[in-house]
Amino acid sequence: MPSKVSPAPDRLLSVGQLASRSGVAVTALHFYETKGLIYSTRNAGNQRRYDRAMLRRVAVIKMAQRLGVPLAQVADALNTLPKRHTPTAEDWQRFSAQWRDDLSRRIDELLMLRDQLDGCIGCGCMSLKECPLRNHHDRLAEEGPGPHPPEQLAP
Repeated sequence: MPSKVSPAPDRLLSVGQLASRSGVAVTALHFYETKGLIYSTRNAGNQRRYDRAMLRRVAVIKMAQRLGVPLAQVADALNTLPKRHTPTAEDWQRFSAQWRDDLSRRIDELLMLRDQLDGCIGCGCMSLKECPLRNHHDRLAEEGPGPHPPEQLAP
């Protein structure tokens, strides 16, 4: 929701200017705003205006998304900052440290998947019963083939 507190007018960008300078679509900026990732004010004509500091927030969001960090985790990280705070290098270090373990885990999983894919292509079995790629973490395999009632799916 747009804020009532207005930054200096010379620091304000229209949504089109923010989109152009950040390389992010206007619709994505509106979405980020609805999720509380970025903030705007309204001018006398009720048009959104963004403080230039939002450029840095959008850069952090884009970098995190490129790493595959879910937007909810990005929001959690940005919510640790004061509302109008421009993220600093120290903030990025803290965020990236939080996301590093998950990124390492995903890299390990992708490497394992890549290595299993090579083996699977070599054997050509594509066994629905035993293939670790096709039947990854099948919790109901020991229950036998076919559909299972939902109550059996509980962890």
